Amino acid sequence: MEQLKEKITSKKFKNITFGICAALLIGWVVFRFTAIGAENARAVFNASRNAVDVGAPVYAITAQRTTGVLREPIEVKSNRALVSTARVDKLAPGQRVGDGEIVSVSRDVDLNTGMHIVRTRGADDGLQYAEFQTDGYFVPLYAISGDTVMLNVDGVATPRDVTIVRQDANNALVDGLRDGDVVILSKIDAGTKVQVKE
Repeated sequence: MEQLKEKITSKKFKNITFGICAALLIGWVVFRFTAIGAENARAVFNASRNAVDVGAPVYAITAQRTTGVLREPIEVKSNRALVSTARVDKLAPGQRVGDGEIVSVSRDVDLNTGMHIVRTRGADDGLQYAEFQTDGYFVPLYAISGDTVMLNVDGVATPRDVTIVRQDANNALVDGLRDGDVVILSKIDAGTKVQVKE
């Protein structure tokens, strides 16, 4: 036992142990660099390299002038609803509200409530939606940043200024698009190479 203790504490044993640990560490580092180089040489999927080579994967829609419906929520009680000044311009006589329609929209503020009075006919009580139907280009709100949408132009994300004419909680009617424009729905920076997912 005494001899084993002397061998373990000897300088020669310590040098051999240190040499083995150093060799193992160097071998591991060389192996890792070799493995990384082999991965880069093979066609192994690497998201960042793939985005640079073939483009970042994005979802997109092709703009087409179409007829669409935007819906404005309205709380009806006894064929009467109160709406704020900010929303009154989105409502007009003749608009569908559930199974009924809007009969009149007061442009004057009711002094008792501070709201505009909207009268309906045939609308059920409760939360309803006034429908606004029109022709134009409809884009999901999340695809618009400020007054800009991103288009796929020859595989590159290119900004296009648009004007929001009208919107609801999910979609917007916009000016500034043309038939065939490919509107990118994913969040992406201008100038990024893109690949549209099917």
